[in-house]
Amino acid sequence: MTDSPDAAGLAADLDLALRLADAADAESLPRFDAADLQISTKADRTHVTDADLATERTLRAMLADERPADGIFGEEFGSSGDTQRQWIIDPIDGTANFMRGVPLWGTMIALAVDGVPQVGVVSMPALGRRWWASTGAGAWTAAHPRPRQIRTSAVSSLDDAAVSFQSITQWADAGHLPALLRLADRVWRDRALGDVYAYMLLAEGRLEMVAEFDVKEYDIAAAVPIVREAGGSFTSFDGNDSISERSVLASNGILHDAFLDLVHEAA
Repeated sequence: MTDSPDAAGLAADLDLALRLADAADAESLPRFDAADLQISTKADRTHVTDADLATERTLRAMLADERPADGIFGEEFGSSGDTQRQWIIDPIDGTANFMRGVPLWGTMIALAVDGVPQVGVVSMPALGRRWWASTGAGAWTAAHPRPRQIRTSAVSSLDDAAVSFQSITQWADAGHLPALLRLADRVWRDRALGDVYAYMLLAEGRLEMVAEFDVKEYDIAAAVPIVREAGGSFTSFDGNDSISERSVLASNGILHDAFLDLVHEAA
């Protein structure tokens, strides 16, 4: 195990992550809604565009130059190098939105130390929005005239909670459709907002819970420090502290145990 990362080291890593996000925006945004966007289908039957590939290549090249000893795990080109300090990249989270001209997509950049995300940046250039955090330094979003610190909500009752559940099909495929129906019946408002934007709304206090299944590390790693530094909780659907269990239940923190109890309640 490595020592816990120090604040100064994480500040330098966060600065690099923000510069990586600048480079990603410059690569991806000009291709958004482009008439000549090239789209292909991967072996897992998901789509990939020329922008996904070009963006990840750009980020990998920058990391190879500035952090050659660190490992990289990206959606499009897999894992390489050290796993104690590993940059986890989703070049375009929400590729389906990207290729359909829907602006709810973004680049996710995280640094995990011994498997725990310590730095996270989410950039959604089509919305003109960005969020970031590093452990111990709070969660922030770009705002005029200066960055604004964000916090999860103080909602303390399920009756007043708003949740995002990704999709009905996803919960059904995971065998949890009855839990979704219980959840929808119990809370104030349920919506399928989807992808990384829902986690950012949670961190800003606009939702109280986000849950989804069949997620890889690059789908969630950047959101973890942002949600946690905003005051929220981020676990697997079973309540475990891991980003490799292929499921997520993130909350405002106050209601985390209540949400876990509700979705695991015996039918």
